[in-house]
Amino acid sequence: MKIATYLVAGQRYVGLVAADESSVTALDLTPAEALKGALSVIETLAAGGKMPATTGTPIALADVALDAPIPLPRRNLWCVGRNYHAHAKELAASVFKDNSANTEEWPIVFTKVPECVVGPHDAVRVPVEVTTAVDYEAELAVVIGKGGKNISRAAAMEHVFGYTIVNDVSARDVQVRHQQWDMGKSFDTFCPMGPWIVTADVLDGRETRVRCWVNGELRQDGPTQNMIFDIPTLIETISRGITLYPGDVIATGTPAGVGMGMQPPRYLAAGDVVRIEVDGIGAIENRFV
Repeated sequence: MKIATYLVAGQRYVGLVAADESSVTALDLTPAEALKGALSVIETLAAGGKMPATTGTPIALADVALDAPIPLPRRNLWCVGRNYHAHAKELAASVFKDNSANTEEWPIVFTKVPECVVGPHDAVRVPVEVTTAVDYEAELAVVIGKGGKNISRAAAMEHVFGYTIVNDVSARDVQVRHQQWDMGKSFDTFCPMGPWIVTADVLDGRETRVRCWVNGELRQDGPTQNMIFDIPTLIETISRGITLYPGDVIATGTPAGVGMGMQPPRYLAAGDVVRIEVDGIGAIENRFV
């Protein structure tokens, strides 16, 4: 199923998207529950509760404003750097120059603050006062459904609730300057997410495809089978000594084709439009302002 968070007349709802993606039907949640978006549903199911029933009549998807499926994650998003070989090569002399040359040794893991999450069609603000190198990163994101610590690779997929799309927007100059990446990754609006969550019974994130266009030009195109560290390995690594909770989000890394990797680099500016598609999920599209 596809679980969307959306706004109608300024009020937030959570609902099930029709198979043909033409409409959405609200789930029977209180206003307080709906404020948390799909996180309320994930937490209910993780606690042993039942899937909320639908209520009311379907609403045309064109008549709602899609929000991020989890508008305010419960804590920082987990993110993975250098997880496709071609991307590792294109930034080897810049972002990854101080990292181990052995790309298969350990995943590079960093975080983004939850407050940088915005919806799948919201504007992304270019903070020209602090950066001149804003870049895009198209990524498949894993949403955890069952919490746990020290999760084995063999059991990892049992902990996946579903998948969504994120753009791990990055200020490359700030990212490199501070060495720790969180600041350059966490500016306000720097994590468009959506358009909804597709549950793991419908989609296997290990076998899909991530693509990105900038102003209609295809820049990134990578099958998730090309990840250096697959989804079970990422879950195993991140949960080592750290409890994962229902609703945690793991952005799994980006394929080659980012602006910084081009010669010369091609960074984003106000007016640019970035569209990201993941097969089996859908698309997000955001204008930079």
